[in-house]
Amino acid sequence: MFDRDKWNEILEALTANTFRTILTAFGVFWGIFILVILLAAGNGLENGVKKGFDGIATNTMFMWSQTTSKPFKGLPATRQFDFKNVDVTALKENFPDLLYVSPRNQLGGYEGANNVVRGTKTAAYTIYGDYPELIKQESMDIIKGRFVNQQDIVLKRKVAVIGQGVISEMYEKAEEVIGTYIKINGVNFMVVGVYNSKSRNNGDAESAQKNIFMPFTTFQQAFNYGDTVGWMALTANDNASITELKPKILDFMKSRHSIHPQDDRAIGNFDLFQEFSKIQGLFLILRFIAYFVGTLVLLSGVIGISNIMLIVVKERTKEIGIRRALGATPGAIRSQILSEAIFLTIIAGMFGIALATGLLAVLNMVLDSMPSEGMMFANPSVDLTVVFIALFILIGSGLLAGLIPAQTAINVKPVDALRTE
Repeated sequence: MFDRDKWNEILEALTANTFRTILTAFGVFWGIFILVILLAAGNGLENGVKKGFDGIATNTMFMWSQTTSKPFKGLPATRQFDFKNVDVTALKENFPDLLYVSPRNQLGGYEGANNVVRGTKTAAYTIYGDYPELIKQESMDIIKGRFVNQQDIVLKRKVAVIGQGVISEMYEKAEEVIGTYIKINGVNFMVVGVYNSKSRNNGDAESAQKNIFMPFTTFQQAFNYGDTVGWMALTANDNASITELKPKILDFMKSRHSIHPQDDRAIGNFDLFQEFSKIQGLFLILRFIAYFVGTLVLLSGVIGISNIMLIVVKERTKEIGIRRALGATPGAIRSQILSEAIFLTIIAGMFGIALATGLLAVLNMVLDSMPSEGMMFANPSVDLTVVFIALFILIGSGLLAGLIPAQTAINVKPVDALRTE
């Protein structure tokens, strides 16, 4: 390894025909470059998509009541029913693996009528009645004041948390918001907090800033909802899967509301964890494709090096014969050819890694200078593990590329080699 004469021989052999060496090395350079870029692009896409889930408890499902589709226990099909406050308590008591059970009610929505008044200004917003734990399930930050707390729930305080979109439409510029009042469906509420949505989708981000949150109990009392629950957000503990709990939860709720066990339309649900898992599975497939394509391109480069090394061995047949005649062992000849192949492969590969890394650094600087809203591509990069994997692939590729030429070289008989012109 540290034989100076050996390394001089390697360099002389590789520089004897510089242009051919460069063309040969380009295949490996391009293969490892493509491999790193593909892996980084996959990571960038994955990072961008996962940023869209920032602040959201992904181990969550949403559940709401619909219309029954089958008769059961003397009750007709197409029956309307609602969840109740006692259902929330029952879920907490019977499913200890549930971290949060958040009942929710809603007023307004898409193209709803004007429901908020402040002074001479009126507007239509989505109004939510929620519990304090919702902030641990939704992607939002409180930038001023506070969110709904437990005392608000117990005392049924008429307080509200508003988004920046509400402020821009209902308040003057630089006007103090905390402590002011807004009228929702004829009922006055004091603003106690301002939130900022973390949503990255352009359309959703704009609408998400125009919501108003208030205590769930206040919502029920102020808008005559009684003990009705519109829908629920259920989050499981980290050591449990909401997807696995979902069938049991749905069966439990069906039994409480006298719904046929086979009636799958009566209770609507959306499993966020299941969708998130599908996305993760997609990125595993993309990572496999990146490795597969990159390895194939790299293999084509290795085959190119192997072919060129066979030509080099053919050209150096007389030299190999002289060395064998002077006492060089087959192991020494094999070592020389393998060293040349491995050296060329590693140098070409390291150049490929270096160029790919530099390109990714420039790309990251460009992305950092762009607004992140709506961006589904972030921080394309590869970790150190991938670099080490690439290094081992290069060493293995070099051994593979030099194996056949080395074996060809040691099969040369000294007498026959010396006769070669």
